[in-house]
Amino acid sequence: MTDPKLHFGAFLYTPGQHSAGWRHPDAVPQTDMHFPYYIEMARTAERGLIDTIFLQDTAAIGGSGALDGTSPYRPSQGRQVWLEPTTLIAALAAVTNHIGLIATATTTYNEPYNIARRYATIDHISGGRAGWNLVTSQVEDEAGNFGLDKHVGHGDRYARAGEFYDVVAGLWDSWEADAFLYDKESGQYYDTDKLHFLRHEGEHFRVRGPLNVSRTPQGRPVVAQAGSSDVGRELAARSADLVFTAQLVIPEGQAFRNDIRARAERHGRNPDDIKILPGLMPVIGRTDAEAQEKYERLQSLIDDRLALAALARLTGDLDIYQYDPDGPLPPLPPSNAAKARQDLIVRMAKEDGLSIRQIGRYLGTTQGHRLLVGSPRTVADSMEEWLLAGAADGFNLLFPFFPAPLTDFVDLVVPEIQRRGIYRTEYEGRTLRENLGVSVPPNRFTLNKTGRG
Repeated sequence: MTDPKLHFGAFLYTPGQHSAGWRHPDAVPQTDMHFPYYIEMARTAERGLIDTIFLQDTAAIGGSGALDGTSPYRPSQGRQVWLEPTTLIAALAAVTNHIGLIATATTTYNEPYNIARRYATIDHISGGRAGWNLVTSQVEDEAGNFGLDKHVGHGDRYARAGEFYDVVAGLWDSWEADAFLYDKESGQYYDTDKLHFLRHEGEHFRVRGPLNVSRTPQGRPVVAQAGSSDVGRELAARSADLVFTAQLVIPEGQAFRNDIRARAERHGRNPDDIKILPGLMPVIGRTDAEAQEKYERLQSLIDDRLALAALARLTGDLDIYQYDPDGPLPPLPPSNAAKARQDLIVRMAKEDGLSIRQIGRYLGTTQGHRLLVGSPRTVADSMEEWLLAGAADGFNLLFPFFPAPLTDFVDLVVPEIQRRGIYRTEYEGRTLRENLGVSVPPNRFTLNKTGRG
């Protein structure tokens, strides 16, 4: 068995994951809409041999919940506008060569045929580097843009998502890899025996197929999933090649990774074909002291009102603003947004004795993910510890602002982890699947014809 190697996603959450990062003197807030900056960042990540960039999406401006109970506006908060991510990764495919291109598309407010077609097309454009981050919508603001007053329930969203994935995956199998003959002499364009109709009829969807895009360069686009609730884990275990998650300590990471791998095995999958990447925000200096100074500068920029707004999204129907911000977190009603993230902040508040303000500031810094402040050696030590302990296969890297922290990671941390032999020195293959080391799922129709993949 080969020694494990780290895998990374670069989360391009522009203009930065930190709620006040865009205000930093080195930040370029125009990274939210300016395509040349995305080219620069994608190429920087590719220079660092990072597996994939990852683009989040919400089909709304988040934050209709009011800071003062009345206003829907947050003029001090970044992340108000951004480029639609599937269009963006298609464009980035033309200016990069190796790095994966993963974009989010919700199953709550899309249709399977359109999603299957879109990502298959991007996989062809990129030569096998596309990935779909399969999510159910969390932010309630999206509902108002699709004819609803609020989201459907959490369980119902996941039931739709499971069937949505089945339809998309089935459509990706519409054509066998060698279906197209292009035989000018005989006049046969394709082999009819290698074209398959899905004919799906379920609770949520009725889709005939086939897809009007041929089988893609990597067989299917990579599927990423980020749900950590029980139903989210179950969906990830049967559908995902990558799981983006949030664990703060090694025992939690070990338990989550072991659980997902065991569930995947119960679904008949090789557990090595699913990679677990917890979120991690590194704040990097050439020394630990320099990194701490950088962190303190960032924290001095935080607006506590915005930090509380980040918390309010996870408090269900409870108005958190009515409580003393320096008091304890009150009992929270169930959230119809991110259930696992709500569980995390409740546990943090209880175990660490954190106030409402402290929890809000933590969310405003990392959105609930792990923070790591230190020199390249300190950052590498922690990453290596998690990898060797089986708590992660790598990390989804979060950055407080752009583009400097991404460049710092590539220039300072990458050489250190390469020196330790826990990170690649070149891309292993041409496709995202090859670089991640996850196999191509067999075409279901071929499997049914032959009894094997």
